[in-house]
This record gives sequence, C-alpha cells and structure tokens, in this order.
Amino acid sequence: MSVKRTLSVALQLAAVLAVVSLVVGQFLGQPILLSYVETGSMQPTLDPGDGFVAIPAQIAGGIGTGDVVTFNAEEIQGGGLTTHRVVEETERGYVTRGDNNPFTDQDGGEPIVQDADVVAKALQVGGGVVVIPHLGTVVMWFQSGLDAAQTWLAVTFGVRSLQGTQGLAYIVFGASVVAYGADWYLDAGSRESRSRDRSRDDGTSVLAILGVLALVLMATATAAMVVPGGTQKYGVVSAEFESENPTVIESGTSQEIEYVVPNAGLVPVYAYVTPASPGVNVDSQRLSVGSRSKASTTVTLSAPDETGYYRLFVAEHRYLAVLPPGVVDELYGVHPWAPLAAINALLGGGIVGVGLLLLRGEPARIRSRDSRERPPLHRRILRKLYR
Repeated sequence: MSVKRTLSVALQLAAVLAVVSLVVGQFLGQPILLSYVETGSMQPTLDPGDGFVAIPAQIAGGIGTGDVVTFNAEEIQGGGLTTHRVVEETERGYVTRGDNNPFTDQDGGEPIVQDADVVAKALQVGGGVVVIPHLGTVVMWFQSGLDAAQTWLAVTFGVRSLQGTQGLAYIVFGASVVAYGADWYLDAGSRESRSRDRSRDDGTSVLAILGVLALVLMATATAAMVVPGGTQKYGVVSAEFESENPTVIESGTSQEIEYVVPNAGLVPVYAYVTPASPGVNVDSQRLSVGSRSKASTTVTLSAPDETGYYRLFVAEHRYLAVLPPGVVDELYGVHPWAPLAAINALLGGGIVGVGLLLLRGEPARIRSRDSRERPPLHRRILRKLYR
C-alpha cells in the first residue's frame, strides 16, 4: 500500500473513530475521548456545536478552580450532562458556572457538584480549552440520521436489538461488510485487466474482516459492562426525628439499605460496589452474579449531624466473568478500567486468534492472482476444517 493510500485510510479511520466515539458516548451517557456543547452557556470559550477533548474523570487527576468539567446535573435544563467551569472549591464539592452566565449553577438551584457527579474534564493547554470548532454540529446531524436509520431498520425487520448501543455495533459491522462487497464488485473490471504481478494480496482484507468482528464483540461487551453500572445516588434527609422512610435519617445516625445487582444477561458478571462519597459504607464490595440472576449487598448511609438534604453516592463497576476473580481483583486494584481493557483484549484477541487458527496461518487471498490458481477462500477454509 502506498504512503498516500495509507495516509488516506488513516485519516478516514480517525474521522470514523471520532464520530463513533461521540455517538456511542451519547448512548452510554459518558463522554468517550471527545464531547461537545449544545448551548451558548460557555461562550466565548465554547460556541454552540463546538467540540473538545474529554478526559474521563477516572484518569483526569484532581479537579481544581478553573477546570472545565462535564458533570451530571440535576436541575440545569431538566438534568443531564452539563459542561461548565469550576469557579470555587468547598468542603462539600465544587461550585460551577458557565462562562457566559451571570450567576453560578448553585445560585440557580443546582446542588453542589461532587466528584461522583463529574464524568470528564476538558483538556486544557496553557489555561485554555482545546476547542474543535463545529465538531458537535456535525455529530448532532450524524446522530439524528443514525437514530432515524436505526428506528427504520428496527421497524422494517422487526428487530428491537438494532436500536441502542448494541444495534449501533451491528449496523457498523453490516456497513463494513457492505462497503467491502461494493469495493470488491467495483474493482472487478480493473482486477481482470491488471497483470498478474500487480495483483493484490488479500491477507489484509481477511485481517480487516476479523478486526471488524472483534470490534463488534468488544463494543457489545463494553456496553454490557458499562451501561448497567455507574453511580447510584441516594438523596438523604438528615432530620431531627426518626422516620420509616429509609432516606430520612435521624441526625448523627445510620440506616442500612439493600443494594441489588441484577444480571439480565447470559454471561455471569463480577460487580464491584464501592462508596463514592463520605457517609457511605458497603459490606461486601465484590459480588458474583450468575446468568439471569441477581445478588445484593448492604449499604449503610450515615446522616450528618447538621440537618438538611444531602446526596450520598455508591459506585458500581461491572465486568464479564471471563477472567478468574483473583485476576479481576488485581486489575481492579490498579484501576477500575483495567479489567475492562483486559476483557476486551481477551475477547477481541480471541476472535482474531480463532480466525487465524482456522486458516492455520496460511495467508488467505480473497483476490487471488488468477481464479484458476487457487480455490475460493470459503472452500479452502472448509477443506482445512474437514481435512
């Protein structure tokens, strides 16, 4: 492959990766690599539709005054992801404000932002946010078309799984297969006219197909682990009296609540349930949940001595039980994302490895020099399986 062709493919892959990361991030409710703003609350730093590099909170490091963060808001525009700047740090959390707003979010009724609310921090260089102009505008247009396409496909074929994040993975895979088939068909005429010494080896094509299959599996597995997890919020009222309501707790005392982890999938999972704010304790922090079953642990919520409304948080991370629990424990101790990366590497590598094993290392050529020299790929694979 020529340098020009390699550069062109690399740029196309980068563009696809950027769009897919943004769209999947919207489905998961968690920015992945990139994000964008839809309103003018952050002008002149970020205009409506501008994008920025979103560093996940788990690896972004500490948050301080001046940082631009994406957090789960409760009151701003009805709740949801909001990107504003931290203007003050307090003992209870962060005070935030849009650069174009005359008052803070907390003055407008938004609760103090805690670490558990923050999902990402905008990349800043020299004190300024790295802005990608109009990226969000393109993505919103693309996402609108994708939503319409997924809905049409789901209705046409009567398959609900074509919607959502899993459906997105299926569509990406299908589009890849169609694109490959179209390329093969359109290249048929020129392929016949090429001399034998200029014919193309297709080992790369086979690896590309295996790579797409691996990406589909990893995307589905990631969605299965990330979507059901996240942060559970408990709105606790510290009161001067006892109450039968488990979230109305007498000041200075504690209340135990059952935390249930359901698993609707066929693959067992490990669930790590940990405190994500002061005033929370969890009895058993790792749960093994079987196929289509559930498990539970006890969460203890403590009411502060001062009366009032408080938000307490519990974090849940899920992992498919395809690795030994001891290995997952060690990886989780390094970072909550480490088991997810290892599981995806195992699944993706397994798909590629099995595919290459079926070929027994033989360089496959879908586009052979002469159709009379070698039988079609599927016949060679069958021949190897039944040899």
